[in-house]
Amino acid sequence: MLKATFRALSDSTRREILSILREGPKTAGEIAAHFPTTFATISHHLAVLRDCGLISDEKQGKYILYELNTSVLEEIAVWLSSFKKDSKKDETL
Repeated sequence: MLKATFRALSDSTRREILSILREGPKTAGEIAAHFPTTFATISHHLAVLRDCGLISDEKQGKYILYELNTSVLEEIAVWLSSFKKDSKKDETL
């Protein structure tokens, strides 16, 4: 799962989609309006983000709303912070 997450994050368009979703849930059309690419391309990026758990989707009427899955982002942040030196630990050495 972590490999797929980092693969998804390696693409600048997908990172921009995550930034857009920080504002709150959006439809695919609202997201696509921010990019000069085709709707099919944005749909693919949304599928990649959804498949690795970075976003979730929920059907509301005839639209699908996409939103951030912050728990996955928090897990990544915790994992990355584990590589940071512990300054208190270093002071005792």
